[in-house]
Amino acid sequence: MSAEIDQKLADMDISPLYTSEKDGSDEKGDGTAECPFKTPLKAMKHWGKEPFPTIYVDSKEEGGEKYTIISQAQMKKLAKVFQRDKSKEESRLKKDAEEAERRAKNLEESKKITIVEDASLPPATQVKINKLEAHRGQRVKVYGWVHRLRRQGKTLMFLVLRDGTGFLQCVLTENQCKTYEALLLSTESSICVYGTLNAVPEGKTAPGGHELNADYWEIVGRSPAGGVDNLLNVESNPDVMYQNRHMWIRGENMSKVLKVRHAAIKAFRDHYYDRDYVEVTPPTMVQCQVEGGSTLFKFNYFGEEAYLTQSSQLYLETCIPALGNVYCIAQSYRAESSHTRRHLSEYTHIEGELPFITFAELLDALEDLICDTAQRILDSKYGAIVLDVNPNFKIPARPFKRMNYTDALVYLKEHNITKEDGTYYEFGDDIPEAPERKMTDMIGEPILLCRFPREMKSFYMQPTPEDENLTESVDLLLPNVGEIIGGSMRIHNEQTLAEGFKREGISPENYYWYVDQRKYGTTPHGGYGLGLERYLMWVLQCNNIRETCLYPRTADRCKP
Repeated sequence: MSAEIDQKLADMDISPLYTSEKDGSDEKGDGTAECPFKTPLKAMKHWGKEPFPTIYVDSKEEGGEKYTIISQAQMKKLAKVFQRDKSKEESRLKKDAEEAERRAKNLEESKKITIVEDASLPPATQVKINKLEAHRGQRVKVYGWVHRLRRQGKTLMFLVLRDGTGFLQCVLTENQCKTYEALLLSTESSICVYGTLNAVPEGKTAPGGHELNADYWEIVGRSPAGGVDNLLNVESNPDVMYQNRHMWIRGENMSKVLKVRHAAIKAFRDHYYDRDYVEVTPPTMVQCQVEGGSTLFKFNYFGEEAYLTQSSQLYLETCIPALGNVYCIAQSYRAESSHTRRHLSEYTHIEGELPFITFAELLDALEDLICDTAQRILDSKYGAIVLDVNPNFKIPARPFKRMNYTDALVYLKEHNITKEDGTYYEFGDDIPEAPERKMTDMIGEPILLCRFPREMKSFYMQPTPEDENLTESVDLLLPNVGEIIGGSMRIHNEQTLAEGFKREGISPENYYWYVDQRKYGTTPHGGYGLGLERYLMWVLQCNNIRETCLYPRTADRCKP
């Protein structure tokens, strides 16, 4: 029999298949000697039926041929496994075909079942989910997306509907569950449900404490079977989640973050409004740097070199003689190839400028900003979300700890927080994120880190009266995050500003409008910039800044 099979194979001129435990791959191999499969069973399944071609495996002889023909005993054993697996697969395919036929028949039958709205019922009032409580016992209609779906037999369906304002449990019964659209219904489909809103029975729970007993429903937009799970789930790796961010934001956790972000922006605007600041909208396409040329996004602006703004500070300074205290909430951009948990290439920058103040008053303004906005968020209708996501969140006590840069160097040395090479940080060294955060977490309270060396800071920062080598500058550090605000008093003397330009190698030509602020009624003034995303990391105790924004832009991602 074996001889007959060998003869048939010889007559068919069938190429042999090669396998190698050492060098092969069942996923990428093609069965050639150059690209072998890993296992003989994979080679058999690749061929698909008996008789099999000659199968080669790794040779055990050192220094000889790389491959040798598989033994008859092993071939016989694997052939049984092949037949067993083949039978299982054929059985599965048959079962799937029968299931598909049954489902197709049910779907065809379901097309004969229709539901219509009962004209004898009272007209339904369209209501948003968060406003439903006042409509208990009434007939309403609610639009939304199917967030969760559970079928119980053929005549009962429980839906959790989501409309952006909240969640609502809906109960569908009888023919409402048997229509063609009902059988195809899946999560993320958009629908409209009509029915009577009732409080849930005692001992039962549902979002809002009520449920909608449907008397009619209709599809608005279908979703593929499986809904969003087709694209991602909680076990998806971060790249898949960010690639499908447009679907990820439909989840409960991400929508909570976005709602708190909305509350935070309103809190900042209300804070400024109540303190007589004026909001301005400065340009984001500019021809001057603020925080150093190495982090500028350059582009061609109709034949001239221009940049995406690093900060709106310089423009805000021009507004204070006209408007007094001013602020803006705008995007800023940094072209630094940072891959840390707290860096973005594009972020929401909340900036303020205040005339006729001292450095001490600037620090007080920062304390007030942080504590007041956080309290406003907690007092808003989204405050419960903050405590749900971060139960331990508390408004920090005032006054915040003041610490000079030189004092921080001493603290790092005393607590043996060193550079990567084991040496201590010295005057003039920038304190990176890791040691800065370690110090902040050890102290366990907000820190206003002040008076950095002039050589470390930007050209516009005012020197201290006591030492011109130090600046009236400040970083606000918060536990679990690190720096969220950078601020300073601004140079208000024209000659001192010119020295700053020279020190940084900046041509003042494109800054004529900025220099004019020192010529026409200069005044001591100061300001700051706060990163909204870092602020939200603190409020919500997020581990990564990407969790706090809609579509994060980083050094390795600019989509979707």
